Amino acid sequence: MQKIGVVGCGLMGAGIAEVCARAGSEVVVVESDDARAESGRARLEKSLRRAQERGKLDDAGAVLERIRVVTDLTELADRDMVVEAILEEESAKVALFKQLDEIVTSPDAILASNTSSIPIMKLATVTKRPSHVLGVHFFNPVPVLKLVELVPSLMTDAQTTERARDYVDNTLGKQAITCQDRAGFVVNSLLIPFILSAIRMYESGFATAEDIDSGLVLGAAHPQGPLALADLIGLDTTMAVAQSLYEEFKEPLYAPPPLLARMVDAGLLGRKTGRGFYTYEQ
Repeated sequence: MQKIGVVGCGLMGAGIAEVCARAGSEVVVVESDDARAESGRARLEKSLRRAQERGKLDDAGAVLERIRVVTDLTELADRDMVVEAILEEESAKVALFKQLDEIVTSPDAILASNTSSIPIMKLATVTKRPSHVLGVHFFNPVPVLKLVELVPSLMTDAQTTERARDYVDNTLGKQAITCQDRAGFVVNSLLIPFILSAIRMYESGFATAEDIDSGLVLGAAHPQGPLALADLIGLDTTMAVAQSLYEEFKEPLYAPPPLLARMVDAGLLGRKTGRGFYTYEQ
C-alpha cells in the first residue's frame, strides 16, 4: 500500500499523514474547508521542520512533497487505504464512511478508522465492503508513540487485518496489537477509568491536581499524571470516549464525572484551548 488517504488534518490526522509520508507513501489529506486545510498544512510543516532541526529527519521538504492537503473527498478515489481521523462523533463517522464507500474505487482498498472508542461494526455495516473496514488506532503524538491498535470487526477479512499489520509494522515501523471490536479497545478500556478516577479525586477536594499528578509521576513512574494526560488528550475527547464506554458496558467506572462535563461545556478542553486542569500558553 503506497497511496494513503487521511480524512482530517487536525492533531491526529496530521500526525498520521506525517508518519505515512516519512515512510515513503504518497499521502492525500482531506479537510472540510480551505481555512482548515491551510491550518493543516502549517501544522505539518511545523512538525516536519522541527523533526529536521532535531536531527530526526534528513529532508523535511522531500516529505512535504509527498503530502497533498485538499478539500475534495473525491481526491481519495485511487487510494489503497483511507484513514478517517475526524471528530470522535459516531454520526459524523457513519456519514463519512457512506461517502468513502462510494468514492474509493478499488474493491481491495481498506477503509480504516482512527476512532478511539466507537465500535468498528457500526462503521462497517453502512458500507458495501464490511470485509475491508477495520480500526487502525494511532496514539498522540503519532510521530513519537509506537503503538497502533488494529481492530477488526466480526465482518473484517483476516487478509485485511494482515495487510494493515504489514503496513503498520514493516512500512511505518510501529508496533500493532490486535483488539476485539469493543468500545475503548485495549488501551482506553484501561486508561479512561483511571483518568476518570483522578478527576473524581480532584473534584472531591481530596487532593490538588498537582499533587495527584506528582503522586503518579514520582510514586508510580508514570511519564505524566492522569490530569495532565487528560489535558493532552483533550477533555472533549476524554468525555466522548467515556460516554461510548458507558453506553456499551453501563458500568459506573466509565461514567463521566460532573466536573468533566462542566469543563467541556465551558470549552476548557486542555492544551488545545489553553486551559483545562492546567493553564497553557497558546
